[in-house]
Amino acid sequence: MAEFSNSGDILVVRLTEPRLDAARAPTLKAALMQNVQDKPERIVVDAQDLKFMDSTGLGVVVSLLKMMGANGKLGIVCQEGSVRKLLKITKLDQIVRPFETLDDAVAALGR
Repeated sequence: MAEFSNSGDILVVRLTEPRLDAARAPTLKAALMQNVQDKPERIVVDAQDLKFMDSTGLGVVVSLLKMMGANGKLGIVCQEGSVRKLLKITKLDQIVRPFETLDDAVAALGR
């Protein structure tokens, strides 16, 4: 479901499945809870391979924001398409910055 790595002091969460829905969200949320216990201030979710996300997937993103704490900065790498459209419709893109590439996200959040 997800692979975790670091780019400097930024935690990178690469989603490896094409769907984030009610069937997959609990597994991802549990993995996130294990990997963000130290409350990293900057996280990039690499969702380049994600083709579909429903409301439970959005709930995981919101939960991740809460896990990070008040000073957290969260970016998401997603191409133009249904995931980015969902972020925009729900106005979550105002809190979670969308990026075209992983390099762009790491550079922006690394400042």
